[in-house]
Amino acid sequence: MLKLPIALLTLALGAAAQTARAGDEGPTHFACDFNKGYSWTYEAGKFQSVPPTDLSFEIGGIDLDKQSASLILDGKASGTLRIVRALNANHFLEVANEGFLNLTTIYDLDPATGKYPAVHSRHFGLFGQPVFAQYAGNCTAKPDK
Repeated sequence: MLKLPIALLTLALGAAAQTARAGDEGPTHFACDFNKGYSWTYEAGKFQSVPPTDLSFEIGGIDLDKQSASLILDGKASGTLRIVRALNANHFLEVANEGFLNLTTIYDLDPATGKYPAVHSRHFGLFGQPVFAQYAGNCTAKPDK
């Protein structure tokens, strides 16, 4: 007898959560700037780090339901991104032609700064040696083009 009200309550809460999630899609276009971080290369049997140069790009055409977006470099679409949704962030994954990975995580809006904290990671190789970089920065919402 108690099972039916619990089941109905569970269904109602699940429907309310889906409705809230669908209505809270967030921006569909970001301009991102990363000015902190390090890059590592593997040489002579060990990893060595150096500060990377600043990095800027845009992510547009964000469709959370289809889990897709576009990487925009110099105002032009440069690649397709896959989206993995998290509780307080979205992860944008680029799989390069060579199979290397770039990952950008954009967190929820920081009301104090009006920006979205973000992290960008690159995992690739150069001349057979591992190379990776980790950047920290911010993204700002822009109108979708």
